[in-house]
Amino acid sequence: MERTTRHLSLWLLLTIAAFAWQSAQARGLPDFTELVEDAAPAVVNIASTRAVPSRSEQFGGPGGQDIPEIFRHFFGDQFPSPPGQGRGRSQERQSLGSGFIISEDGYILTNAHVVDGADEILVRLNDRRELEAELVGADRETDVALLKVDAEGLPTLTLGNSDHLRVGEWVAAIGSPFGFDHSVTAGIVSAINRTLPRDAYVPFIQTDVAINPGNSGGPLFNLDGEVVGINSQIFTRSGGFMGVSFAIPISVAMDIADQLRDDGQVSRGWLGVVIQPVSRDLAESFGMDSPSGALIADLDPQGPAAQSGLRAGDVIMQVDGEEVESSTTLPRLIGRVSPGNDVELTLMRDGEQRSQDVTVGRWPDANGDDESAAEQDTSDRQARLGLSVAELDAAERERLEIEGGVQVRSVDPDGAAAAAGIRPGDVIVSLDQQSIDSPQRLLEVVEAIDGDRAVPLRLYRDGRSLFVALRLDPNE
Repeated sequence: MERTTRHLSLWLLLTIAAFAWQSAQARGLPDFTELVEDAAPAVVNIASTRAVPSRSEQFGGPGGQDIPEIFRHFFGDQFPSPPGQGRGRSQERQSLGSGFIISEDGYILTNAHVVDGADEILVRLNDRRELEAELVGADRETDVALLKVDAEGLPTLTLGNSDHLRVGEWVAAIGSPFGFDHSVTAGIVSAINRTLPRDAYVPFIQTDVAINPGNSGGPLFNLDGEVVGINSQIFTRSGGFMGVSFAIPISVAMDIADQLRDDGQVSRGWLGVVIQPVSRDLAESFGMDSPSGALIADLDPQGPAAQSGLRAGDVIMQVDGEEVESSTTLPRLIGRVSPGNDVELTLMRDGEQRSQDVTVGRWPDANGDDESAAEQDTSDRQARLGLSVAELDAAERERLEIEGGVQVRSVDPDGAAAAAGIRPGDVIVSLDQQSIDSPQRLLEVVEAIDGDRAVPLRLYRDGRSLFVALRLDPNE
């Protein structure tokens, strides 16, 4: 009797499973089994390590809990110091993420934040081989990194066209959430061309595919098994998946990867303008039918836009015929133009539409000619502050009515400057009551500050002067 009951139970479970499968097929739900079987061998697990100063007080002392990341960067968890390890000693900081092979000779794509600052990068393949990887290059602006392992005949993934994605389309992800290799999750495309804070150069793909720590850097597939994106970020208030994930379009990622492989750096176009959104009231005042485009609020007098005759109050409506839907669209359209190339801008000026050709310059944070390379070298040495700065031009000094100052170009979100509230575009005029008139002077003042104490930093923002308290880590 017991055996009969067991057989009936098994038969019932099999019947329910078969019915569920048939119902899914009848409803047109996708079957990802073949996709996973074909793609899994080319998806890899990435572990990177680096030695960092012990700062267990960041986590409430030994045994404290990690502070959850709110928006991006799932990885790079710092572990509390073991008992007896004092302040100042080094410890291993480990990042776990995913990646995928794009060439048989060992090129691998992942996220820049997965390998940021790594001293060693290990790639584990589907067949359990572990290979040490070389970092070919990384671009923080798009969060794309290119790795290379010494191997031949590796399995690769087919790359698709992310421009063809449609909202509502089924997609799937393969990665290593929490270290569980080759885990598969699926969902739909929720939105396309999303612009996120501090990510002006990436038109993100938004999905509801479950992405958790460890998935970052892994591939996003369409139903044809083609890679259409790199899973990069989530939006969360808990530190875990809440239904909103973001992927870098593969078209953007491959453009960055090609530049990193061929040139070792990424070059972006630059107009030299400060832009703002066009509100409904502003659109009406400019004689526009609807609020769209990017309004030029200010220009770098030496920048390409000013040299070509653009002026404050112009509204850029199109770039080479492509609509500028909002002010957040413009940096992306210009950034993908190679420096030195011409673009045709469609403008609204004095209520009339006109065209203007502009030769796009090189984005100031990019290495290029000797002058910009020297500027970047000086900026890179501001690592203790967690920012990069550049000389302030004479016109800006005159506008602010100051004699010195340096302009903040970029801010590391995990650095001391970000913690103090410093933003790109701010003009630093003094630190610890000492005047700052050059990047080199800022470096000298920073190096002279010792001890774990807050120091006053004076800056100009939007034409107004204010002070912030800056606290530097004495171990850095």
